[in-house]
Amino acid sequence: MDILIFAETDDNGIFKKDALEIASYAAEFSSQTGGQVKAICFNSKNPEKLSEFGVKKIINSTDEKLKNFDAGIYSDCISEIFNNENCNTLILSSSSNSKYIGGMIAVKVDAGYVTNVISKPIIEAKLSVVRNTFTNKAFETVEITKSKSILAISKNSYGLKENPIKSEVSEINFNISEARNKVSSVEKTSNKVTIADADIVVSGGRGLKGPENWHLIENLAEVLGAATACSKPVSDLGWRPHSEHVGQTGKPVSSNLYIAIGISGAIQHLAGVNSSKVKVVINTDPEAPFFKAADYGIVGDAFQVVPKLIDKLKEFKLAND
Repeated sequence: MDILIFAETDDNGIFKKDALEIASYAAEFSSQTGGQVKAICFNSKNPEKLSEFGVKKIINSTDEKLKNFDAGIYSDCISEIFNNENCNTLILSSSSNSKYIGGMIAVKVDAGYVTNVISKPIIEAKLSVVRNTFTNKAFETVEITKSKSILAISKNSYGLKENPIKSEVSEINFNISEARNKVSSVEKTSNKVTIADADIVVSGGRGLKGPENWHLIENLAEVLGAATACSKPVSDLGWRPHSEHVGQTGKPVSSNLYIAIGISGAIQHLAGVNSSKVKVVINTDPEAPFFKAADYGIVGDAFQVVPKLIDKLKEFKLAND
């Protein structure tokens, strides 16, 4: 049973962490089935990187028409490789792009599709996996009845596990019509860590009292190599862009560490960050709902606590460099 992964790259052609994580997952899966792990990637500058994580065959396309995401084109190309390589399982990340095309590919190749997967597959009469459900408040075991399967792996649920092997790397050119390759707009991002790719997220709420105090969030994030985020009221007030709003009505977060500063913890916010592995809250109100959901909490004024925390982290980094 050969396995195909779709390894996403950033705008610079570098593999996202999620791509390496699903490669690690697929390599472990293949050890149970005896098949090979294959990968399809678009415009990768270093496709050989996947060989460090157990991918045997790497197919890369440097077609400029694949530079910008197009769900129809991407799903067609990935489906073509899936069928041509005689794979039974496709592994995707849980990025918004991959989740979008997952259902389209499932229809094209007649496969069962499961998102938010957090466990290694259980191979019995049928393939089964465990997934997060109800905004990460419950677990569900799903059995795939079709002969082919597509699994979207929840971020940070498996981790990176190096498994260097000798790989075959090839280039492919797809037949993409010019008429389909139309981009109406391209959103440019800065070189800051994005919420989707971050292992650590530092988030602020109305407790920071105004946008002029956001340097506390940014300085702490810089020391930790983290992404910055905010609560819904903060984005509604215009203190921060809506792209940083996390929660059930914003972007979901599945980071290894989520630090909430001045956020009381409305149920919609907690639902969106619940799958983060470690949650830390800093708040002056000891009765704030977030303390009940947090792994660690500091009852204190953020304007006093955060600068001291930044100083201690800088000391720690200097001592360990």
